[in-house]
Amino acid sequence: PPSPKAQVTLVGIPGAARTMGSAFKSMQDKLAVESNDFQALQKDLNRSMSNRQQFVQQYNENDMVFKELEKLEEDANVFKLIGPVLIKQDLVEAKSNVGKRLEFITNETERLDKMVKSLENKQETKHREITELQKKVQALAAQQA
Repeated sequence: PPSPKAQVTLVGIPGAARTMGSAFKSMQDKLAVESNDFQALQKDLNRSMSNRQQFVQQYNENDMVFKELEKLEEDANVFKLIGPVLIKQDLVEAKSNVGKRLEFITNETERLDKMVKSLENKQETKHREITELQKKVQALAAQQA
C-alpha cells in the first residue's frame, strides 16, 4: 500500500495527488542519474590527476638525466640500457632523445592540465544541478507531507 504521504488529495484538482507522486518519483530518478554522472566525473578527474602526477615524475627524472648529459664532454661515453644490455650511444643523440622526451612529457602534462580543468568545471556544474534537484525533491516532499 502507498505511504500516507503519497495519498495527499488536493481539493478541486482531480488527479493532482497522482501527478505530484509521479513528479516526485521522476525527480528522484533524475537525481540518481545526476549522482551517477557526478561519480563518473570524479573517477575521470582522479584518473587524469593520477596520470598527470606520473608525467610530472617522469619529467623530473628525464630533466635530471638531461642536466647530467649537459655536464659531459663531447667525447664522453654514453650508454643506453636496452633490456639487460648497455648499448653505446652518441652523446648528441642521447641529448636529443631526452630533449624530445621532455617536450613530449610537457605537452602531455599541459593536455592533462586542460582536461583536469574541464572536468573540474563539469563537476562543479553537476554539483550545482544536484543541489538544485535536491532542493526541489525536498520541497515536493514537504508539499506531500
